[in-house]
Amino acid sequence: MLNQQISQIIASELNVQKTQILSAIQLLDDGNTIPFIARYRKEVTGGLDDTQLRHFETRLIYLRELEDRRQTILKSIQEQGKLTDVLQEKIVNTQSKTELEDLYLPYKPKRRTKGQIAIEAGLEPLADLLWHNPENNPEQVALDYIDENKGFTDSKAVLDGVRYILMERFAEDAELLAKVRQYLQKSAVLISKVLEGKENEGAKFSDYFDHKELLANVPSHRALAMFRGRNEGILQLTLNADPDQDESIRHSYCEEIIRDHLNVHFNHQPADKWREQVISWTWKIKISLHLETELMATLREKAEEEAINVFAQNLTALLMAAPAGAKNTMGLDPGLRTGVKVAVVDSTGKLLATDTIYPHTGQMDRALVSIYQLIQQHNVELIAIGNGTASRETERFAKDVIKQIKGNKPQTVVVSEAGASVYSASELAAKEFPDLDVSLRGAVSIARRLQDPLAELVKIEPKAIGVGQYQHDVNQNQLARKLDAVVEDCVNAVGVDLNTASAALLARVAGMSKTLAQNIVDYRDENGRFETRNQLKKVARLGPKAFEQCAGFMRIAKGKNPLDASGVHPESYPVVEKILQATEQSIQDLMGNTAAIRKLDAQEFTDQNFGLPTVKDIFKELEKPGRDPRGEFKTAIFMDGVETISDLKAGMILEGSITNVTNFGAFVDIGVHQDGLVHISSLSDKFVENPHQVVKTGDIVKVKVLDVDIARKRIALTMRLDEQATDKKEKSISDLTRKQHTQVNKQGKQHHHSQTHNAMGNAFADALRNWNK
Repeated sequence: MLNQQISQIIASELNVQKTQILSAIQLLDDGNTIPFIARYRKEVTGGLDDTQLRHFETRLIYLRELEDRRQTILKSIQEQGKLTDVLQEKIVNTQSKTELEDLYLPYKPKRRTKGQIAIEAGLEPLADLLWHNPENNPEQVALDYIDENKGFTDSKAVLDGVRYILMERFAEDAELLAKVRQYLQKSAVLISKVLEGKENEGAKFSDYFDHKELLANVPSHRALAMFRGRNEGILQLTLNADPDQDESIRHSYCEEIIRDHLNVHFNHQPADKWREQVISWTWKIKISLHLETELMATLREKAEEEAINVFAQNLTALLMAAPAGAKNTMGLDPGLRTGVKVAVVDSTGKLLATDTIYPHTGQMDRALVSIYQLIQQHNVELIAIGNGTASRETERFAKDVIKQIKGNKPQTVVVSEAGASVYSASELAAKEFPDLDVSLRGAVSIARRLQDPLAELVKIEPKAIGVGQYQHDVNQNQLARKLDAVVEDCVNAVGVDLNTASAALLARVAGMSKTLAQNIVDYRDENGRFETRNQLKKVARLGPKAFEQCAGFMRIAKGKNPLDASGVHPESYPVVEKILQATEQSIQDLMGNTAAIRKLDAQEFTDQNFGLPTVKDIFKELEKPGRDPRGEFKTAIFMDGVETISDLKAGMILEGSITNVTNFGAFVDIGVHQDGLVHISSLSDKFVENPHQVVKTGDIVKVKVLDVDIARKRIALTMRLDEQATDKKEKSISDLTRKQHTQVNKQGKQHHHSQTHNAMGNAFADALRNWNK
């Protein structure tokens, strides 16, 4: 019954059939994973894709939590003997946790309040009398209820007690709360003020020292910035319920909402002034504070949800970035005083050699020889250079070495080193390289992430990768859950090589756990490479369910069965056998034969176990077996001579790479150790509602420099190349305060660059002569 109700709600939200959701619920409850359901159970779910299934999963959790809470509340009210048919109907029908808690509020066990104390003293009849019969004089009738033994020693104390009875009654009226809440959601203004004396300490929040904005319009990045300011003791946040009201009007419009809801009319009766005060106090003391707290929490919750979604979108783009491929690669982790860390890995990512060189601090000769020798000795095809401190100087150094190489020259690529230090110090890195210095592990990670970003980045905690928006300010459990789902979806969309994948990568495959992933690696180490997917069944603790979930996402290159290198699930191999019989071809001849496959009618190969979606998917895999859904590898080419923020001039047109996309624009690495911001209004000539509609992390773009603020380390850019610097200077620089996520190196970059460049030519020749001797 419950699944029926939940499926109807989710089906309406996704605009799909109820039966599709019911089937998805059953599959999920049976232990199937989202990637497996999306890829291999399309017939069962009617073709729900992974995006729909992730929404379904989130809503299923929410609605089941709601139902658990609903039953708890019904039981509590029932035990109190206060559960009426009307109340039960309201509780059963609500699909909102907020509304459910509103309905429970009057019955929720709480500490003794002033209103309860007054009720216990027998003042409730007086409260009803004065409220419903305003012709009575409050001060006079209150005299009959004075009781010194119960703490009500005079008429004022009595009327105060009666007032609290009514205030608490009205403040627990779910329908009234809903009306006031609806008004505030549309009309209230969020006000941010700097706390006295905190101006200097909180300079980074200066945009919010005197800020007002309609609550309904506050974007997530501004909301989270203000909440951070409040948490750090810099800002005070309040709600103004009546922003358009004349200051001469002494009461709030919310008081009129309360009066109308209670159907109160003032006709100059003796108790009218007192009743009017009850309404005013109900708003100011009870409802106002309660709803302000709630609406602030709701704003934060929505802002966090949006920020988490932004992070997820950026992480998806980063993980799905095109790999440079299986090539011998040198990783350079740049540094000035501490030197440049060097690591060379082969095409499978196996570490071949390491070194530390100091090309920027007077040890040019040795640095030249080391890099040249490593490139030649290991046939290096790619050089990955981290984008941190001394990145451009190191890139120039590497390029000048490459100029001296005859024949095939390695390609230099600047890559993000975000999270490399986290990996270097991790337990996983220590296990992988127990005898390697922590600093050198980062160079290995930089090299590998160029070869295959997905395979390397899965080793790092997702939130440490550095493509988020206020990621430290959001709910960490929700963030982790969302990002884990992103990683899982990306890994399974690409598939993994069963014979080369690390335990960290294998653990992200559908149906896998860290234990099972390590067991696969251990089996591989003991028995050699996997030749068939069926060998997975021999891995310790990998049972039938785990095999069913993971097998289709595991790939075996050059195995005994060519299908094991494709996305065709082993359970569907009988379908392929039918296709081979019908075409009278071997699997080797059919795979990749697009012309032959497109002549086939998928309907002819369906049966009670395999429907049309599965057969069509098999056709796609046979056409392009083991195809990689990631795009073609591209890299930004930074302008020579533009290596620090001081080299930038307004009007320059540069090439760069998108490093982060936020609600207010996109950050671009243009090779100066400080990302520039393209404000949302400068992303396109057309109106842009969401930056993710235009760009994604990893995109290579051309930008124009609008303005440079060296002192504040801010760069305003535009992708509208005809835009003039004066058009956006003030706005762009202001919005840059919203987020900065790299720091400009404070040391003398220009000095080091000149020194390196001028010394390179002669030093290289001398160094080679010395080395050859």
